Amino acid sequence: MSEHTEPTTQAPTVEADLPTIVELCKKRGIIFPSSEIYGGFRSQWDYGPLGTELKENVKRHWWRTMVQLREDVVGLDAAILMHPRVWEASGHLENFADPLVECVECHKRWRADHLMEDAGQTTLEGITCPGCSGELTDPKNFNLMFKTFSGPVEDEGNAVWMRPETAQAMFVDFLTIQRTNRLKVPFGIAQLGKSFRNEITPGNFVFRTREFEQMEMEFFVEPGSDEDWHQFWIDERLRWYTELGIRRENLRIREHDEDELSHYAKRTVDVEYYFPDSSLGWAELEGIANRTDFDLKAHEAVSGQDLRYYDQVADERYHPYVIEPAAGATRATLAFLYDAYRVEEAPDADGTLQSRTVLKLDPRLSPYKVAVLPLSKKDTLTPLAKEVYDLCKVRWMTEYDETQSIGRRYRRQDEIGTPFCVTVDFDSLEDRAVTIRDRDSMRQDRVAIDRLVGYLAERLPVC
Repeated sequence: MSEHTEPTTQAPTVEADLPTIVELCKKRGIIFPSSEIYGGFRSQWDYGPLGTELKENVKRHWWRTMVQLREDVVGLDAAILMHPRVWEASGHLENFADPLVECVECHKRWRADHLMEDAGQTTLEGITCPGCSGELTDPKNFNLMFKTFSGPVEDEGNAVWMRPETAQAMFVDFLTIQRTNRLKVPFGIAQLGKSFRNEITPGNFVFRTREFEQMEMEFFVEPGSDEDWHQFWIDERLRWYTELGIRRENLRIREHDEDELSHYAKRTVDVEYYFPDSSLGWAELEGIANRTDFDLKAHEAVSGQDLRYYDQVADERYHPYVIEPAAGATRATLAFLYDAYRVEEAPDADGTLQSRTVLKLDPRLSPYKVAVLPLSKKDTLTPLAKEVYDLCKVRWMTEYDETQSIGRRYRRQDEIGTPFCVTVDFDSLEDRAVTIRDRDSMRQDRVAIDRLVGYLAERLPVC
């Protein structure tokens, strides 16, 4: 552990490992290999109906917290393909590279820094190919950006890059957004979107992929106030994860050492999560960097445009410093899955204890908030069950399920994290009431249908 790592007061309490999470995701169609009928495509994953809802809920709550509930942050949805000189100014063409080695026997490629880290060494001496133990070539820098072409002619004059991060558009559009929205420093610009990195060794399910989604915000502050704002956002971002249910002992703050700081950073910390797998362990969910005024000055130098902020009160122009909380939506989704996973003993219909798997997701993140379950598939129950379903679906993502026994359906909803199951039974035809089952406590309440929406609204937080 780095001397700059915040100590944890309690050992991590994650109950699942990576194979367990992968199996659950495949079983329930949450996340599965892309192009699977063709054997899959390495490092590419598709999100099924449940995975789509879960990831969208993570992004939605990030946006609500970072933009909707703040007066000093606005949103942006910028193009993925940008002018090639953006990446020249940002330093990506020069610095965005990893050291790559190749095995002379099997020709597999590996990141040299990862091999040295795994071996506990600072040089490649004596390290062989992890795949076949063959000899490795000397390392060469490999740029991680995907290159493509804009227009019908594929030549260097039409070369463009798939963005490796969403941040640069917020610097390029800084003055346009500031002026059109009459924003005063300090203020932030937030963006959600896809980024692309040609990772040499992707892996660990959706933790490291070549196509991923980011949740980034650039917060522009007056020089001299940057250190206080940096600490503010460190605290805020840690709180966001814990408020959404991740147990505090499974998170830590790690300070970057001087020799690992990016070329633009004055200070960077990572919010790390404990993944209980030997290939991961404590790993980054989010980086929070003090980028100083590097980016605005860099784009000003290359574009020739004045990117200084004009402070009307002080009658002066300056380049703001930037605090950047940069999180991965895909990594956050994975962490929430890990942390919510539980295996418990629970009574079945006759009181016998049985093992149940349950995702104790915060209801704001759960793919479905409500499941409507008619006790029987008989036609006599279907019309009323559909009426209950129609009441719920206009307010919350709701599933209607009438197949298998009620016990099996409860277990399925537990396994995908649905907070409430609403059962329509034969008594419902007479008393127009339903039974509502709580996922976590398994308590059951009988509630009149005309009070159902109000009952659920009191227990399901605003998303």
